[in-house]
Amino acid sequence: MIQIKNVTKVYGGKLKAVDNLTLELKPGEIFGFLGPNGAGKTTTIKMITGITSPDAGEIILNDISITQDPLNYKRQFGFVPDNPDIFLRLKGLEYLNFMADVYNVDSTLRQERIKDLSKRFDMENALGDYISSYSHGMRQKMILMGALIHDPSLWVLDEPMTGLDPKSSYYLKEMMREHADKGNVVFFSTHVLDVAEKVCDRVGIINKGKLMFCGTMDELRGLVSENEGLEKIFLEMTSDEE
Repeated sequence: MIQIKNVTKVYGGKLKAVDNLTLELKPGEIFGFLGPNGAGKTTTIKMITGITSPDAGEIILNDISITQDPLNYKRQFGFVPDNPDIFLRLKGLEYLNFMADVYNVDSTLRQERIKDLSKRFDMENALGDYISSYSHGMRQKMILMGALIHDPSLWVLDEPMTGLDPKSSYYLKEMMREHADKGNVVFFSTHVLDVAEKVCDRVGIINKGKLMFCGTMDELRGLVSENEGLEKIFLEMTSDEE
């Protein structure tokens, strides 16, 4: 589905925000990308989505290289950034139609998807309001809806649960599972271990740009004794100590 091969990103000529990262995400899985603030999660996501170019390495999605065919590559995924404060001067419905236009979703299909997504996220009565009038959680829901309007095979979600109420968070997790079970991939970043433990098929732990672990939750549990929690191994892997 998606291959990240030996990808490196350097800032200021010295700081390796991402250091020789290699990952392969398989069809049918939810992959959680964990790490503390500043570990390299968002930089990795920016490279996957084409916002930032890697200094070395290659990223391939559905056999399409982001460097060789960037436009076709970008049609394959839906992206939710960690900041939902965008397109504030548009009304909710205008934003969803704009996103549908970007991805060439026909009028009949977009109406069905807008109806389904707005119902799932309890946004039916807010579509006629300006996004600037939304709460943070409502803006998060709208960005999620816009990212999913074209039903992409890969979902890339940067801290997607932030600001969501418990009901919407539950429905999002349910949708993530449904999407993966259809043979697609969900890639999301989080620093909350409990969330990853509940929904992920595999996780990757990154710290200081380096991948410290990649595997299933059972494999991660195998690294600790029965008397130790997953938090301990996570803290050890993400410690500032050299």
